Amino acid sequence: MAQPLRRQIVLLNVAIFVPAFAMLSWSAVRTYEEQIRQIEGEARAMAATIVGYLDRGRDVAAVQTVIQDIPLPSGSVITITDRLSTVLARSTEAEQYVGRRVSTEPMAVQDVPQFVQRVGVDGIERVFANDVFTKGSWLVSVGIPSKVAWDRVSPIFTRTAAIVVAVTLLTLLIEFLFLRAYTRAFDHALEFAHRVAGGDLSPPRAIGMPSREMETIQHSVIEMVNRMRAARDAIAAQVSEERRMRQELESLQRQVIRQERLAAIGVLVSGVAHELNNPLQAILGFAELLQLREDLPEAATQELALIQKESTRASAIIRNLSRFSRQQTADASPLRLCDVVASVVELRQRRLVEDDIELAVMEANDPPVLAVFPELQQVVLNFLINAEQAVSECPEPRKISIATSGRDGHAYLEVQDSGAGVPPENEAKLFQPFFTTKPVGEGTGLGLSVSYGIIQSHGGTIGYRRAADGGAIFYFELPAIDDPSA
Repeated sequence: MAQPLRRQIVLLNVAIFVPAFAMLSWSAVRTYEEQIRQIEGEARAMAATIVGYLDRGRDVAAVQTVIQDIPLPSGSVITITDRLSTVLARSTEAEQYVGRRVSTEPMAVQDVPQFVQRVGVDGIERVFANDVFTKGSWLVSVGIPSKVAWDRVSPIFTRTAAIVVAVTLLTLLIEFLFLRAYTRAFDHALEFAHRVAGGDLSPPRAIGMPSREMETIQHSVIEMVNRMRAARDAIAAQVSEERRMRQELESLQRQVIRQERLAAIGVLVSGVAHELNNPLQAILGFAELLQLREDLPEAATQELALIQKESTRASAIIRNLSRFSRQQTADASPLRLCDVVASVVELRQRRLVEDDIELAVMEANDPPVLAVFPELQQVVLNFLINAEQAVSECPEPRKISIATSGRDGHAYLEVQDSGAGVPPENEAKLFQPFFTTKPVGEGTGLGLSVSYGIIQSHGGTIGYRRAADGGAIFYFELPAIDDPSA
């Protein structure tokens, strides 16, 4: 942008100053010519005066004395010659030139020019005015140096040239300041246009403009870019919100499918548990009856005890599965958190062993609470599964601890793991629906939010805190009730 503008300014200067200097030169030449004409007039008048003096009968000797005293410009000369071009009188250097012929040819009076500009015998260029004294056929020549004309013109020309140069310099300075201001403004506008074309809508930097109109344009452009940026941000926010809603919808769809599958599995598990429980009860009953016989060998008695133990364990697992998969809403009843923990551990024990996870359960006389057993079972199971997933991503040893206790009229439970913990930026979102850090398809983001709703519905509190060693601690507490067995 700056180069074309500079080129135009240079062309404008050439268009202005070249004719101006040409006019100045022409004016100087004309003035010089006018001064030459004036000098010719002065010389002509002086020559006529001398001729008139000679007409009054003055001799050459007297004229020699007179012309020496005539005030003329420096370098001027008055010469009187006869028809043979012999010098009869001369105002300067008379002793050198009087009696000397200045030309080898006789002078023809009728051929003598009135004015002539030539170099004299002394090598000085002069403007000569010639007049003829007809009585003696003498030629009176008054020569004034051409330099006198220049000396008269020089002050005027110098003053005019100085004014022109000063005006030129002032004009160039104004043009420079003008060019710098506008070039800076144009370069800034061009840079800003390139930024906007590249998609950069960051707030533009306002600079001083050389005119009010450009200030108005700059303000309008900045306002336009600010509106464009606001519109882009609004569109981006809308797109982000639509993307989030679409992800939530997809997650809800997956959750509905999962819930339907879980419901079907729950019905299946409930039926299978009922069908398995009957033969298990028969096995358990016959094992107890056989143990009452006194004629059994010791080895058979021990084997029957093992059958009874494992059947009891299988029956407990089936009972827990049946209780966990029950779909109908159960009534709240007195229970202890340690019993809930035991049922959940029974369900996850095999998985913990397979993943080489060390589980520690610590009970500290937790008071009874009024709650729905399957719902608390679901909360503890969510805590435990999250802890398993957290420690499975860490090097050994993998440790999980579950602790129950009573404090300040509440029953308290916490699950602590030796994993990496929850990043600080995610802590506030842990109990939000559909929030998960697991890959798509591996988590719904509803486990903790459902747990939060269950604990809130029981009048308790649920939360998270970072462990001292960097792991995670999820906990909840419920209002305690009086022990019904007391």
